Amino acid sequence: MQVTSVNDVKIYNLSYGRSLPEWLSDRKKRSLQKNDIGLRRRIELIQDFGMPAVSTSIKISPDGQYIIATGTYKPRIRCYDTYQLSMKFERCLDSEVVTFKILSDDYSKLVFLHGDRYVEFHSQHGYYYKTRIPKFGRDFSYHYPSCDLYFVGASSEVYRLNLEQGRFLNSLQTEAFQNNVCDINPVHHLFATGSTEGKVECWDPRTRNRAGILDCALSTVTTETEIRQLPSISALKFKGALHMMVGTTTGQVLLYDLRSSHPLIVKDHLYELPIKSVEFHEPLDLIISADSRIVKMWNQNTGKIFTSIELKHEINDFCLYPNSGMLFLANESPKINTFYVPSLGPAPRWCSFLDNLTEELEENPESTVYDDYKFVTKMDLENLGLAHLIGTPMLRAYMHGFFMDIRLYRKVKSMTNPFAYEEYRKDKIRQKIEESRAQRVQVQKLPKVNKEIAMKFIEEEKEEQVQKKKKGKNLPNILRDERFKVMFENPDFQVDEASEEFRLLNPIVSKASEKRKKKLKQLQEQVETGQEEEELEGKPSDAESSESSDDERGWVEEVQKQHKLLRREQKLKLMESNQQVHSKPKFFEIKAGEEFRSFQDTAHNQKMLITSFEERVKQEEKSGRLQLSDTTVGSKQLTFALKKSEEQKRRQEAEDEHHEERKRLRRSAEHLRGKASKRKQFF
Repeated sequence: MQVTSVNDVKIYNLSYGRSLPEWLSDRKKRSLQKNDIGLRRRIELIQDFGMPAVSTSIKISPDGQYIIATGTYKPRIRCYDTYQLSMKFERCLDSEVVTFKILSDDYSKLVFLHGDRYVEFHSQHGYYYKTRIPKFGRDFSYHYPSCDLYFVGASSEVYRLNLEQGRFLNSLQTEAFQNNVCDINPVHHLFATGSTEGKVECWDPRTRNRAGILDCALSTVTTETEIRQLPSISALKFKGALHMMVGTTTGQVLLYDLRSSHPLIVKDHLYELPIKSVEFHEPLDLIISADSRIVKMWNQNTGKIFTSIELKHEINDFCLYPNSGMLFLANESPKINTFYVPSLGPAPRWCSFLDNLTEELEENPESTVYDDYKFVTKMDLENLGLAHLIGTPMLRAYMHGFFMDIRLYRKVKSMTNPFAYEEYRKDKIRQKIEESRAQRVQVQKLPKVNKEIAMKFIEEEKEEQVQKKKKGKNLPNILRDERFKVMFENPDFQVDEASEEFRLLNPIVSKASEKRKKKLKQLQEQVETGQEEEELEGKPSDAESSESSDDERGWVEEVQKQHKLLRREQKLKLMESNQQVHSKPKFFEIKAGEEFRSFQDTAHNQKMLITSFEERVKQEEKSGRLQLSDTTVGSKQLTFALKKSEEQKRRQEAEDEHHEERKRLRRSAEHLRGKASKRKQFF
């Protein structure tokens, strides 16, 4: 939980801190919460309160028990039960939701307006019915006395859908080219629409006649505001029977009395961003308005700012929990932000513990770090000669050091170091000299790790610059790429050119590496001696051309040489391993009845490993287990018998004995043949 104070009003961010991913198991979540202090101290009012990617809108049911939010991706709705503090259900949709309404006291009747012109109805069990409007919709309202839905959008018409009859009725024809928002007064049911031309048209649903037109675009122009475009209506909200609040796309909020065409007050957000949503807070006579960057709360009579809330991500919608100080913000992030402002009202009944928690925090405020204080350690105090201030009110102990007033620190610093200006002057002179040296020919500075690879990339960069001039293409450079920065800093990434894998994959790298090593030595000598070397341009020298031709001729020889060297190294390693095997004593397990045979077998196997293939074939021919014969075609034929182990021999003998026993016990069925022949003759 994060505590901020704006205009002496404390705001508690209840969704502050890291969140655990949904795909983690419960056991893993418990272990992370146990080990991480930050996760253990965070407040999670409602479990999984968020969306996979972005939350677009959020509303609270009239009974206050359910919180319904929409978001992406995939398009979905989520319903949260405040009594259970968890998600009640989740439903995925075919397209993104523009806005939605709750027609019942709970979640049993929902209407969604989609971005593809569809209007979808949901009941308690789920999807119920879907229909389509002629133009793309932007907002809609529900008229309870007549059960009519009024849709406004990219058209001058207001479409009416009667839910009792289940059919569309005659549309309302407005003077606007397009309509953005609409709302119905809860007292006398006056229907109002806000257009892109900055006008608000009011209609009487009983007679379906226009009651009046209000031009809000002219009222936004004041001495304190600067308008650069036509202000369209982006938000609309009624309060009681006489008050109406209008938000524009240029960032102004206007409060009207329906009996007058002039606004009571005009409030500018000063961000020139469209107003997303507006809300009345009746107990304190406050107006809450939000654009994509900030939520402002200000007095509706004087326009004075009460407090404000800013987020890192863009705000899409907000919702104030009824008769409380809790605020929910849907934004361009997976987490739905929850804020609690005790000055607006008490905490809701389902999270009443927040009041006790905030009271304890106010009684024991945490120490905060201010800009007018300097953090110093004990060593810094000794260098400044202020060690005698330890234990006095001038220093406040914090962690491994102390906080002291920044003015005292600067004064003591200037007294202890009177030549600070001279040092500053020398630094400035040094910077100017380095800037002038930058125009000279610079010696190439190579990294500490993988210098030869860096040299290779530098050479390739020179060639790419030539290609860029010819083709006009901007090729990437690995040395300047942050993703490969560790490769030239961490010694663990050093390439071992003496390894077998490197030599097999790069058999001709040795020639190029020798050249780069020579260049590296030259560069190091230049850096040590401070000599500057001008870069040579134009054609390569005769020596370089002769070296390149020699490299091309000796390519095959270099490959063969590398393979021969690898074979010799492998043979030497094998001989050394065999010698180590013979020299080291070995212990064998002696089984019952196989004391001498096991030693003979091991000795025979060791001899066979050393002898060549030809000698082994001759020994097998003498023993009779292998026969070599000539065929008629002229080739040779080799036949051999596999050597069976003692266990396999015992199994074979047991199987033979079993078959012999079965033969002796088997009864013959020859006496049945005579009976079968007699039956055939009878039939």
